[in-house]
Amino acid sequence: MPKIKITQIKSPIGRNKTQRDTLIGLGLNKINRTKELENTPSILGMIEKIKHLVKVERVG
Repeated sequence: MPKIKITQIKSPIGRNKTQRDTLIGLGLNKINRTKELENTPSILGMIEKIKHLVKVERVG
């Protein structure tokens, strides 16, 4: 499967609990932390909920 690179660019302070939990579920909880994850519908749905807090790039 193709992979995507997700980088947190904003803080979750002041956001609701579901957005903070979504960041933690993706393995992000500090600014500038990066994860490479598989491009699955469930991951894309999580990214859609927090797209204002992260930067997404395609890898390979």
